[in-house]
Amino acid sequence: MYALVDCNNFYASCERVFQPRYNGKPVVILSNNDGCIISRSDEAKKLGIPMGAPEFKIRQELFDKNVKVFSSNYALYGDLSNRVMKILEQFTPNTEIYSIDESFMNFDGMNIADYHNYGLQMKQRVQKWVGIPVCVGFAPTKALSKVANRIAKKYQERTQGIYVIDDDEKRIKALKWTKIEDVWGIGSRLKKKMQAQNILTAFDFTLPQNENFIKKEMGVVGIRLKYELEGKSVLELEEPTDKKNIATTRSFEGNITTFNEMKERVSTFATVCAEKLRKQNSCCYGVILYVRKDKYKVDLQKYNFYKMETLPYASNSSLTISNLAVKMLKEIFEEGEIYKKAGIIVTQIIPQDQKQFHLFEEENPKHLKLMQVIDAHQKKTGERKIRFGNQDLQRTWKMKQNNLSPKYTTDFKDIMKVKCI
Repeated sequence: MYALVDCNNFYASCERVFQPRYNGKPVVILSNNDGCIISRSDEAKKLGIPMGAPEFKIRQELFDKNVKVFSSNYALYGDLSNRVMKILEQFTPNTEIYSIDESFMNFDGMNIADYHNYGLQMKQRVQKWVGIPVCVGFAPTKALSKVANRIAKKYQERTQGIYVIDDDEKRIKALKWTKIEDVWGIGSRLKKKMQAQNILTAFDFTLPQNENFIKKEMGVVGIRLKYELEGKSVLELEEPTDKKNIATTRSFEGNITTFNEMKERVSTFATVCAEKLRKQNSCCYGVILYVRKDKYKVDLQKYNFYKMETLPYASNSSLTISNLAVKMLKEIFEEGEIYKKAGIIVTQIIPQDQKQFHLFEEENPKHLKLMQVIDAHQKKTGERKIRFGNQDLQRTWKMKQNNLSPKYTTDFKDIMKVKCI
């Protein structure tokens, strides 16, 4: 048996954990630079606040409807997500973190008499220990557990946020209820093709007469999905793997027109990529620099620019990767042009213990010790206090965050103070 545990309106719920005065009130969360709406509470959904809407276009509507607006607080969200996942591991060691607010769980080999009650225990423990509401869907396959979770979330009063598909009658009823666009893996493009073929529900997707069409449009992935919806488990939990490419890209808080401003951003992004490499005990050979001009203020059609170079040796040193990124920037930067975004991508990644040493050219061995000291200090304090001279010593992520809440669990300065009377 599988389960999908999904946190309800996760970003909004995280904000409410420390500010319960917003419980029952409409709340929305904005993307980077306070751009678009990326999360809504149920109350905001009922008011008709659209997902993905640019904040500046509906600012007056948000004000008129008394909607509380928050900037994205990813440090807080990431920490609470980690706490939720650790609690779920207490119920089974076989878990797959699918996203920041979702986790698949497998209970094969475990003797569980009542899955509904077991799900209630999970839900109550997460709610009590972290304060995040979750819904749980149980089913014989991963795809069906997604369907079960959707039902649990849709009918929370009736299901208590827990739904179990444990027989064919429940499975068929659930598939007939599920629209084709709500099936795991069916995007907008496939949705239109399915509807043109009169495949309107998940149940229609499993009918034998549609198998050839599904195989033609989706290949083996579609056939596996069909088997999963029929109750035949073919998708196992995925083991966490090291990333093959690591990217750090951000839009700027404002326009950048000078080389020194851009160099600071590029160096910071390169440093963060190197940190991520070291965290997964990897090194890279390839470094890609990406910059984007303001597409509305360029005479030519091209506004995205890439440049890639290969290191002579594999590295995860912030110094090495940053210096190469700045070198590439010098070659493509145009002084006076308006830039809106930049990023660094490290590729050709190998495990650190497979790094080959070169006879005539090798990285300064002092880099390794320096990076270990920097990483140890950051792990201890949770902050990037040790930086290079060309970086901003105060801020890592320069974004517009006019509605940012405190980092209650990840920054000592923002720890909540309790007055005892």
